[in-house]
Order: sequence, then C-alpha cells, then structure tokens
Amino acid sequence: MIKSKNRRIKVANLQTQKRRIFVATNKGMANTQENTFKDQVKRVAIGADHGAFDTKEALKKYLGTLGYKVIDVGTTDSSTKVDYPDFALAVAKKVVSGECERGIMLDAAGIGSSMVCNKVRGIRAALCWSPETIVNSRAHNNANVLTMGTMQHPIGDLLSMAKLWLESGFEGGRHWPRINKMMAIERN
Repeated sequence: MIKSKNRRIKVANLQTQKRRIFVATNKGMANTQENTFKDQVKRVAIGADHGAFDTKEALKKYLGTLGYKVIDVGTTDSSTKVDYPDFALAVAKKVVSGECERGIMLDAAGIGSSMVCNKVRGIRAALCWSPETIVNSRAHNNANVLTMGTMQHPIGDLLSMAKLWLESGFEGGRHWPRINKMMAIERN
C-alpha cells in the first residue's frame, strides 16, 4: 500500500512538472511554456478546398514569416469548385512520406478532412477548434496533421491556432502506450 501511494505521488509530481502553463493573452489565445519533447518542424504541408482558399493563402504567408517552409498542395483558386478529399490526401501523403514533418488541412468544418487524413496509414489527424484542443492534440496524441474549419473562426484565430499547434510538443511518458495502441489498430 505504501509503495503504491509513493508511486502515485511520484507520477503526480512528474505530471505537474510536464504540465503546460497557460497564459491568457489579450486575444483569448494561449501561449505555452513547454516541458515537452521539442519537435524540429521545418516543413509544413498545407491544403484547402475552394471555400478555404483565402484562409490557406493567409496561413501560407504567415507561416512563411515564422520561418516555416510551406508546401502548398492546393487548391489554386477559390472560384473553381473542388473536392476536399483530394487535397486532404495530398497533405497526408506529404507527411507520411517525410517530405513534411506536419500538415494542415482547411475546409469549411474540418470534419471531412480529418476523416480523409486518418484513412492514411501513419497519420494522426486532429480536428481542433480551440487552444485547448490544439495543445491536447499534440501533447497527448502526437497529432501530425491539423484540420480546422474556416467557417468556425476568424482568420486571425486560425493563424494563431496553427502557430500554437506547430510550436506544441508531445509530452510522451504515459501517452506513449496509447499512441502505440492507436497505431496498432491501424496495422490490424
């Protein structure tokens, strides 16, 4: 009993040490101070359907100013109607091939793109809609593709959430067995 209690205290202390400290900014977004694994994210695949084209273009410019190499898989304009699965698949393929460390896919709601990306072996796509879901997708689930709905947020919020997602790390530790189980399902 004492041994079990001591173990719980040690685990609780470790979790407290690794927990992110959220600091609210004046725009309601969150900055993080990390005690997590720091990824070397240099290349980001980005895609969108025609409805999210303008947001993709703004995000592409913004990420470029932050120093990321952005690989744009399309679409190329907002007037030609296209199907989001084609671009979601292209983003996922860039990530699993290793050409890009992470991917971001935009459509109206983000739901369909998440479903498509998660059909690709090796992808852990997360549909996120808040700073909390952004951080959780990385810290706990080691997501490698972010999907977002452009009809849900102003462009400024989407840019901030993408930046937060790219800067967030994976906590590892207690989350590794869950990630391994998730990936084992894919192999069966």
